[in-house]
Amino acid sequence: MPADFRVRALNWAAGFPYCAYYEPNDLAYPQGPFNRILAVAPTTAATIGSLADLSQLYSQTAAAELHCGFISYEVKNDIEALTSENFDGFDWPKLHFFKPDTWLCWRADVVEVHGQTLGVIEQILTQELPRVNAPVVPTLRPRLAKADYLRAVEAIREDILNGEVYELNLCQEFYAENVALAPADVFWRLVEASPAPFAGFVRWHDHYLLCASPERFLLRHGSQIVSQPIKGTIRRGATPAEDEQQRQTLLHDEKERAENLMIVDLVRNDLARVAQTGTVRVPELFGLYPFRHLWQMISTVAADLRSDALLEDILRATFPMGSMTGAPKIRAMQLIEQYESSRRGLYSGSMGYVWPNGEFEFNVVIRSLQYRRDTGYLSFQVGSAITFDSDPEREYEECLLKAKALLEVLGASIAER
Repeated sequence: MPADFRVRALNWAAGFPYCAYYEPNDLAYPQGPFNRILAVAPTTAATIGSLADLSQLYSQTAAAELHCGFISYEVKNDIEALTSENFDGFDWPKLHFFKPDTWLCWRADVVEVHGQTLGVIEQILTQELPRVNAPVVPTLRPRLAKADYLRAVEAIREDILNGEVYELNLCQEFYAENVALAPADVFWRLVEASPAPFAGFVRWHDHYLLCASPERFLLRHGSQIVSQPIKGTIRRGATPAEDEQQRQTLLHDEKERAENLMIVDLVRNDLARVAQTGTVRVPELFGLYPFRHLWQMISTVAADLRSDALLEDILRATFPMGSMTGAPKIRAMQLIEQYESSRRGLYSGSMGYVWPNGEFEFNVVIRSLQYRRDTGYLSFQVGSAITFDSDPEREYEECLLKAKALLEVLGASIAER
């Protein structure tokens, strides 16, 4: 295949109303990154729009087929007695999985084509790749003013002191309006700026997700379930010596380790609800992994699933992921609604795929752009975990650090409010 085959393939696929692409960026990762899969379908394709429908399909795995799609953060309202009234610039469906008409899977040095295969490779190879200028989005405005964000951090620290929560993941949205983007082109720019093991591209009609996520939510392989929450962030050093110093600083940061451990405990409890008794384990605690701009602290939690645990059961036990809520999870989500000013949409949700045998892979949607081509609304969200030891200014700076690659790709800056 030509060197630009993936670029041509995504350009072809982005013309379909349902499109999902999973990009591992050839990165090493414990338990492996995403499989490289590209799936497309017309609006007439068979789709799934609820947790119950997912379980009904995969309770008979022999008759099932590959499904690709996403779960928005708002599915929390179907799992718990929660509501959302904040601003929503996207109106994504809560959950959407589709059966591809055609899907490609990259394996070693070959590309497999499944489903309707006639002429697909020829269509991809003859795709024209128009020259697209780098995007220029002059400013993104905060939905939550910096002063309000700082006050929210202080209020959350008071909530923690009062025993409401132990930790809360506070996120904020930066947005622009009337933006014209070429989504596939911007995705490749994002992947180049911030290569990640769980990157992906989603099109749902005029809605797009451009994702450069470093975080796994759930992997099912055989009877084993694995979750790898990220909690703990520090910037990379400019020299090898400074980089190692930064790594050591993160490794020994008591606040970051406490954040990570709280979420590991939450994930252990979540997985225990669908696991065989006594099988929940933590193969790695406080692992440190380098990415383009950041060191991240990542732990691994695994368990053996009960034989009767269906996909619906697993998602009801674990979604949303604790790394994006805080602990205890339900109270944290109630306070998130109170302190944040935007609905999260796909941010803090997940994109993934489910194989015919019931195995699956889901990421955590972070470090991502959401875009509506019909309205020109563009935004990203970033967040950090607030504990009693949090310094509001430091938490705000962590948010901006996580936004760095997104801003670079957009050629954008943040407007002060």
